[in-house]
Amino acid sequence: MRRGEVWWAEFDERRPVVLLSGEDPSGFRAMQVVAPADTDISGWGIEVAVGVREGLSFDGVLRFALPTPGFTPCTWLTTLTREDLIERAGAVSAAKLSEIDDALRASEQRAERTPAAAARLSEIKDALRRRTQADGEGTEPAQTSESRSRPHDRRSMASQQQDHDLRLDR
Repeated sequence: MRRGEVWWAEFDERRPVVLLSGEDPSGFRAMQVVAPADTDISGWGIEVAVGVREGLSFDGVLRFALPTPGFTPCTWLTTLTREDLIERAGAVSAAKLSEIDDALRASEQRAERTPAAAARLSEIKDALRRRTQADGEGTEPAQTSESRSRPHDRRSMASQQQDHDLRLDR
């Protein structure tokens, strides 16, 4: 179990996560893979695509909320124990892990929203978007038994995101 691996974890139901750290006494730092936003979240967050190439049966994202004065962002960052991790799905590439690290750093900055800060965040998001587009070009990797479609997992992700969004609206 290493940083950059994609695992299925047990929460209230089985959900995919990307490990962001190795194991330490408090557990693994991980982020849940969620459904992509269906609206433009520019200025509010960054999404890093994680999906079939990383061993999942669907395409999702890691969503990083950008710091905004007077706004408490929802986060899918969590700490898990070895017992929470059920099944290894795959791993992200070194380039994707770098992209995740950049988005995590941007989400943890506590700078005020000045025009210069907004311009810098825009540059970071554009760079991440270009990397994601570049990752999508070329041939698709052959599916392995680990990455074959799991329809129940796909439905689970959609209902999980809807449930999560409903809880936020309350």
